[in-house]
Amino acid sequence: MKTAVITGSASGIGAAVQRQFVEAGMNVIGVDIARADVCADLSSAAGREAAVDTVLARSGGVIDTLVCCAGLGPQAEPATLVASVNYFGTLALLDGLFEALKRGNQPSAVAVSSNSAVLQPWAGHPLHDAYLEDDEARVHALVEASPADQAGYAAYASSKHALAVAVRRRAASWGHAGVRLNAVAPGAVQTPLLEAGLRDARYGEAIRQFVPPVGRRAEPDEIASLIRYVCGEQAGFIHGSVLFIDGGHDASVRPDAF
Repeated sequence: MKTAVITGSASGIGAAVQRQFVEAGMNVIGVDIARADVCADLSSAAGREAAVDTVLARSGGVIDTLVCCAGLGPQAEPATLVASVNYFGTLALLDGLFEALKRGNQPSAVAVSSNSAVLQPWAGHPLHDAYLEDDEARVHALVEASPADQAGYAAYASSKHALAVAVRRRAASWGHAGVRLNAVAPGAVQTPLLEAGLRDARYGEAIRQFVPPVGRRAEPDEIASLIRYVCGEQAGFIHGSVLFIDGGHDASVRPDAF
């Protein structure tokens, strides 16, 4: 039986991935801040270390599949938490469980980014550089310096962009080690996280207007189905990719950039 680790397993996309993996007969270790097999706060270095250590103990140091879904939306307060969980928390799990993945059977990992990651030009931006230099304190300072009504969105979009870049930067080393690594970039998905954003006075209207060409939001199971496919043996040549699943939103906003 294959072992899968899923962060953010208590709700939304993570819960849908866990359900589909269990139905496929996998042994699943869920990680979340509560209501999970491994309860840990990925916003802190101590919480990340505890999560990695506990997962390694529960898995016996062998993992076949890792899916990093844990994340916060732009409405989370303080906004620095968004950057800490979405980027630094995800990278800590990816890198901390890499050796266990190397011992797995046809191992693969997926990190959940967002189509919001490409809606601003991040190349050369101080936030972009701070993430990729692994400088969490500097990221926090830059987020805190943003206008109050924009800090959450800046933290969200920049963290998801930096995460996608980090995945692609690992493609060579992970591929040579026999571990496939990809990112998926969903658009608006009908989750508790999105519902919380809709209730936020700062970001609710922008989220309501964020409607893709297909005219609806995705269901969590639709995103989970792509993740399940990308993690599977039939997707053995998909590696180092950022796969958009956003109802055509990215294509409509920037049709000539891909």
